[in-house]
Amino acid sequence: MISEAAARAYKLKDHLVSRNVHPDVLKYCKEELVVDNYFHAVFEATKSVADKIRNKTGLTSDGSALVDEAFSFKQVPHLALNSLVSESEKSEQKGFMNLLKGLFGTFRNTTAHAPKITWAIEEIDALDILSMVSLVHRRLDKAVQTKMMYESKI
Repeated sequence: MISEAAARAYKLKDHLVSRNVHPDVLKYCKEELVVDNYFHAVFEATKSVADKIRNKTGLTSDGSALVDEAFSFKQVPHLALNSLVSESEKSEQKGFMNLLKGLFGTFRNTTAHAPKITWAIEEIDALDILSMVSLVHRRLDKAVQTKMMYESKI
């Protein structure tokens, strides 16, 4: 007979699959989902975002500094969601930067510094956070490596 914790873990994974969550979310937090550990599943999934940004850019920083280095368009950004020509496109890039900083500050940093017993996370919240991380991964997959393209043309 399947244990109650294992049944909850399978249920959570089924919910994520039905939401068509990005494969990287499942890849980075698979072990945590198996043991029904929402706290660490969220932590690992949010760390996967920084990892993907580093892999796409070659940058080594973390958190807000990584977001600023990767997406700021005061010069040619490492990554761009769009052509950054119109005010709307620039706003989208700025908004994505804010989303990433919020994701790191709210969920990754909290889980990195708060004890699990003082920062409880419910299944519904874990599903929503993991879905947000999935959206971020999809946007990162489509981001253009603008700095690399720009520098290779010189």
